[in-house]
Amino acid sequence: MAVFQWQGIDKAGRAQKGVRDADNAKVLRALLRKDGVLVTAIEEESIARTRTAREVDFKKMFQRVSTGEVALLTRQLATLLHAGVPLVEALSALIEQVEIPALHTALTQTRDKVNEGTSFNDALKAHPKLFEPLYVNMVAAGEASGTLDVVLARLADHLDAAAQLRGKVMGALFYPAFMFVFGIGVISLMMIVVVPKVTAIFADFNQTLPWNTRLLIFMSDLFVNYWYLLFGAIAVLVYAFIRWLGTTKGRATWDTRMLGVPVVGKLQVMIAVARFSRTLATLLSSGVSLLTALDIARNVLGNVELMRVVEEARASIREGESIAAPLKRSGRFPPIVIHMIAIGERSGELEAMLHHVATAYDNQITVRLQTLTSMLEPLMIVVMGTMAGSIALSILMPLMQINEFIQ
Repeated sequence: MAVFQWQGIDKAGRAQKGVRDADNAKVLRALLRKDGVLVTAIEEESIARTRTAREVDFKKMFQRVSTGEVALLTRQLATLLHAGVPLVEALSALIEQVEIPALHTALTQTRDKVNEGTSFNDALKAHPKLFEPLYVNMVAAGEASGTLDVVLARLADHLDAAAQLRGKVMGALFYPAFMFVFGIGVISLMMIVVVPKVTAIFADFNQTLPWNTRLLIFMSDLFVNYWYLLFGAIAVLVYAFIRWLGTTKGRATWDTRMLGVPVVGKLQVMIAVARFSRTLATLLSSGVSLLTALDIARNVLGNVELMRVVEEARASIREGESIAAPLKRSGRFPPIVIHMIAIGERSGELEAMLHHVATAYDNQITVRLQTLTSMLEPLMIVVMGTMAGSIALSILMPLMQINEFIQ
């Protein structure tokens, strides 16, 4: 069975287009005719993709599907289902307003498969880049329990919270990163353009220059005459680091060491705990079994060492142990989190307790990021100022010596 892109006109004379599976173009025309659509153009998607590869790639560069967009789409679908609109009709309504090509294609194919009798969660599995296992499993639980609209609303809340957390982290890191890149650019420009012109006057004087001036001239010569070697060495080091980080051992070693870095390690644990708690609570409250929920939730931790801890906890739970005990033995999760999980297990309100953990850590992350940003800004100003001052001092010192020699 092939996938076709088609364009046509409905009974009201309105232009329609979409993507649909069919054995061949003739069968697709017959299917669309039954739906009241007169096909005006039809093309197999593989051919269309080849013909417009550059255009599609260009759109994907600037029209990536964000978590916030998926959350909005999910909330709208939940609203339509809650209002009594059938699933296929609700998907059709969403398709008409979606402008992002990747999301439009995924929704169209999902709607067509659901219309043919495939379950909603199975149809979503064909698009793992847009709908992660968390999404698919929650939809499956909602379909099984007959509460798909409620589960989708809960899922939209989860996606919104995840997007907000990611936005907080990226927003806090943007300014320091910008300042760092800008400062490096200014220093490099000084070393390449300004320093060689100023230090050239020292060549005509038979005097021993201060050590910092000699070091500055040496560094400037490296930048001017051997910049390609410097950039080449940096590129090789970055490439080697990425390759090492891509190995199982390398990733595990890096993630373990990052947890021990002051300030950064604790912040990483807080972010991971917030993601894990919210994801696990959302899955459990939607009817997903504990072992399946743990298997899905561990993938949002973003740290191999913490993932290993959760996997070992999952194995212990399968043997009849509680959740809190193996997490406590690992020593990786904060004691307050383990304590709250243990209370939730004993009281039968684990989902609510996990939601409290996620909310509390979201607030702590916000405070910690604000504190970290307020510390980084003056620190970077001091570092950049010190570097610029050192360059200026290295230039001024021999000039002052020359002035004294002339007098």
